[in-house]
Formats: sequence, C-alpha cells, structure tokens
Amino acid sequence: MTRPHPITDPGRFGRVAVLLGGTSSEREVSLDSGRNVLEALQRRGVDATAIDGVPELLRALTAPAGRRFDRVFNILHGSRGGGEDGVLQGMLESLGVPYTGSGVLGSALSMDKIRTKQVWLSIGLPTPPFVSLERGEDVIAAAHKIGLPVIVKPACEGSSVGVSRCFKDADLAAAVELAARYEGQLLVEKLIQGEEYTVGVLGLEALPSIRIVPAGEYYDYHAKYVAEDTQYICPGMSGAAEQELAGLTIAAFVAVDCSGWGRVDFMRDRAGRPWLLEVNTAPGMTSHSLVPKAARQRGIEFDELVWRVLETSFARRGH
Repeated sequence: MTRPHPITDPGRFGRVAVLLGGTSSEREVSLDSGRNVLEALQRRGVDATAIDGVPELLRALTAPAGRRFDRVFNILHGSRGGGEDGVLQGMLESLGVPYTGSGVLGSALSMDKIRTKQVWLSIGLPTPPFVSLERGEDVIAAAHKIGLPVIVKPACEGSSVGVSRCFKDADLAAAVELAARYEGQLLVEKLIQGEEYTVGVLGLEALPSIRIVPAGEYYDYHAKYVAEDTQYICPGMSGAAEQELAGLTIAAFVAVDCSGWGRVDFMRDRAGRPWLLEVNTAPGMTSHSLVPKAARQRGIEFDELVWRVLETSFARRGH
C-alpha cells in the first residue's frame, strides 16, 4: 500500500498520547481498543502513554511546564466526550498538535448519520431511504413514508447502540423509547435485507472487504463485541464486485471529508446492490474488530497496522 510518510525510527513520533476511554456510550469498547493500541506502540519502541478522556489530555497539553505530548493517537469512540465528533479535533488543531484520524469537518459530519446520508445523496451515492425525526414526532408516519421494515436508531451513536429493527407498527414505540435514551435526532431508515459488509480504509486505499455473518439474525452489539461465533469472511467478495465496493468506499469516505483511516459499512441487498450505511472515523481495535482483520488479509499484522495509522498523523500541520 502507498505510504506517503513512512517512518522507520520510533523516536520520530515523539511522545504519543493514546487517547482512550472518555465519557461516551462507547467508553468500554474504547478502553479495550486503547489498551491494544498502547501495547502495540510500546512493543515497537514508541514513547506512548494512555490518557483517559479529553479533559485529561487538555490538561497535559496546556500544563505550565509545557505540553507533555507531541502527537495523539485518537482511539476514543463516539460523540459527547467520545472524540469522534470534531470537538477533540478542533481543540488539537487550535493547539497545533497532530493526531490520527479525520479532521474537524470529517469527524463532525460522519458522526451524524443523517447529515452523512444527505451528503451522499447529494452526489448520487446509494444509501437507504430515511426520515430524520425530532423527539415527539410521529414515528409511525415516518415508517410508513419509507415503508416497513425499518431501523430506528440515534443519529449520533455508534457500536449498534440504541438500534432496533421494526417489522410492524407495534414494534415502533419500544424502538423510539430505546433510541431516545441518547441525545440528538432519531433516524428511521429503510431496513435493507441481505448481506452485511464493511471495508476499512488506510490512507486513501481500501482494505479487503469483510462479509459479516452473525450466528444470530443480526450483527448487534453482542455479536460485535462479545460473541465468539460471528463469522468474518475476508475478502467478502471477489473480482469486479470487490473492486466496485472498494471504489464506493473511497468515494463515500472522501465525500464527507474523512482522512487518515476509518471504516465504511454497507448492506448488499438480495439483488446484489450495495447500500452505504455509515462511516466510522476511529474504528475499534479490539480482538473482535474488523479493520485489523482486513489488514491482516493484506499482510499487515496488528502492530504494523497501529504504526501505519500513527504515520498518518504526519499528514497534519505541526508534525
């Protein structure tokens, strides 16, 4: 894969803050991811330290004795203290501290599933029909507008948090009650029935696709982070279909101004058409996570993957 800023000396990275944990609904996943990233960097000789959450990082960067870190490996997940919604990125930009992952605009846009889909639709990229819903609005009318079955979920959460699948009107009230536990708008989206895929991005190249086959009916939080019987088929497709998915991945990633690394999730309907679901700008790095699985298929083991993600921070000013 193309590496515009290959680094061979761990000292070039300086002192690295591995930013993990935080206060979002995805805190536990982030802690797990962060531990793995920290250990990988330290095994490769990088001067890396774990920092839990944005306030602790800000204190370290603005201490009277001078900032303690030269760059940040952001492995926070989610919004509102989760580090994926542009707030952290704006802070680091203002302090001139380079970091991994997407910038302010890409992070903010991709964290909001509704606005991500609006951008994609504006340039003709395929994403399932949807309705955005304010609290208290008629969810039954919204579901009927696009046609059951639908998915109801918070617009600004990840890791399948607050997601429900609704096949009849009687399912909708409980779905809204669950999604409304989280801040922001709700997204009512047409449920695409078919196969689920994900494609990792490193630099501006797509990694091999992964077809996800959960033991149960759906790839939910349990199947993602707990179950040991979920199957991951990599590459998920071959030939022209794999090339099409790779091209669509990069188009979707660039459209919402993402950079560095990430992951794009799809459904492929029974007619074989791919549908874009969302972008993740700080993918999981747990034992169940998908970007490491795809990278390994490309011959990139976990420690090397973490190193290459950290290399992408050199594309930012202040490196």
